[in-house]
Formats: sequence, structure tokens, C-alpha cells
Amino acid sequence: MSLDATERTDSDPRPSPGGDRAQYGVCAFLALLGVLVIVDATGIAHATSSTDPIGPRTVPVVLGVLLLLIALVYVVDVARGGRAEPEAGEDVDLTNPIDWRTVLLLIGAFVVNAVLIEPLGWVISGSLLFWGTAFALGNRHYLRNLAIAVALSLITFYAFAIGLGVNLPAGVLQGIL
Repeated sequence: MSLDATERTDSDPRPSPGGDRAQYGVCAFLALLGVLVIVDATGIAHATSSTDPIGPRTVPVVLGVLLLLIALVYVVDVARGGRAEPEAGEDVDLTNPIDWRTVLLLIGAFVVNAVLIEPLGWVISGSLLFWGTAFALGNRHYLRNLAIAVALSLITFYAFAIGLGVNLPAGVLQGIL
């Protein structure tokens, strides 16, 4: 629920024309980060090739300039009295206790994945992770979840191997995958 300028009450004061000092700190942080990225990028050797005509320095410099631009736009917005609408929060009933069963099941799924990833491989441990997470979050379509979990594990296995060149552990499926 937001209030128009005509609906403001005494408990909702108008923003001061100078802006919030804490927001200026965020602006300064963004500007400092932009400067650091640009300075660090200048230390990268300028090497181009036929496959990389722009070199490795260009992207960090562009990101640093964008950070400086965002900081500048943000300073202008804060100086004009702009302020973001407060977050409404999630639709959560804070009077309900924590669902420890779900939390512990999720932790268990991650621990099982971490323990079994080397001996059994990513496809099997990842399938258990995906299936266990769906189970912990309340989905009770066991066979469908297992099929989706195996498909997701295989897709991520091959996406990492082929797309990124990162070999995930194959485990007991070493000769099959």
C-alpha cells in the first residue's frame, strides 16, 4: 500500500530536500567500486587476437564506467529527495514457528549430495539432491520428481562438460556418461 502526496499523514513525513545521508554512503560506495574496477582493469595487459579483437580490458572498464554512472544518477535522485518505497515484505505469518522438519530435510539433502558426489558422481548425487529438495518442500509426486531430477542432473552434467569445459565427477557412471 503506497500513499499519494495528497494522502500523506503526520506519521509519514515528506523526504527532506537534502536527501538521506546513508544513501549518499551507498552512492560513494558505488563510485569507489567503479573507480577500483577501472584502476584494476588498467593493470590488465592489452592483448588482442583474431578471436578476441577487444581484449580482456574492455569489459571491466565498461563495468567500472557503468558503476560510476549509476552512482551519479543515484546521487541526483537522492539530492532531489527521491526515496524508494519501503519493502512490503513477504506474505509470511511471523507468529508461526519455524518448520524445522523442512529445514532439516533440506540440510540433509545437501549433506547427502556433498558426501556422495565423489563416490557416486554428480548425476546420482545431483538427482538425490533435486529429488530430496522437492520432497522436503512438500511435493509428493515421487516418480515424476525422480524423472525430473535425473533429467536436471544430466542436463547440468553435460552443460558443465560441453558448455563450460568443467568436468563434474562421473563416479560409478564413469564409462557410461
